[in-house]
Amino acid sequence: MRQLYHFWLSPFSRKVRLVLAEKKLEFELKAEPVWERRDEFLLLNPAGEVPVLEDEDGTVLCDSTVICEYLDEISDEEPRLFGSNPKERAEIRRLVAWFDGKFNREVTDHLLGEKLLKRFFSTGTPDTKVLRAGRTNAAYHLDYIGWLFERRNWLAGDHLTMADLAAAAQVSVIDYMGDINWSKHPRAKDWYMRIKSRPSMRDILADRQASFPPSSHYAELDFE
Repeated sequence: MRQLYHFWLSPFSRKVRLVLAEKKLEFELKAEPVWERRDEFLLLNPAGEVPVLEDEDGTVLCDSTVICEYLDEISDEEPRLFGSNPKERAEIRRLVAWFDGKFNREVTDHLLGEKLLKRFFSTGTPDTKVLRAGRTNAAYHLDYIGWLFERRNWLAGDHLTMADLAAAAQVSVIDYMGDINWSKHPRAKDWYMRIKSRPSMRDILADRQASFPPSSHYAELDFE
């Protein structure tokens, strides 16, 4: 069976998990403590980063976007997550880059990095200025999600695409940590409720760690 090396709160690992579930591809999760820099894992990915997918034939793939495009191409399951024509693909890739890059850099890195990763890597205590900046940036990004959803059936167009899964992966991490005031972002909340109800989100919404529990509404489909 194909294996996905992941970290439970990595948005990029979550993105791949969502694609695997949407495409109905069986896989086994293998938690990878990247801070340990295991030799066996570095042989798979010298960068020492998750996610890494080892396919059934032994093919090893690194980088979440590479993995997601590969999975979309090998599966006949609809919809095509990267679109069916050049204009669709361009807009989907633009938004994937937005969430993987801008959102992750301005929001997830700040909040996840300060709240959790500093603990794992023993690099100090959370910086309140960085946390405040992450929450401020999150409000801007959620407003953009709401703006997109007001104008489209999904974020990139008429149907679910990779743009929605990339966004959901990032947003679910922030929501796990309780850093979203959903009452201030009703349209983004409508979009998130919609994608949260998909079967592909079930395992992600079941993620838990005893030493770092989720927000009280994390797994609820109707939430505040």
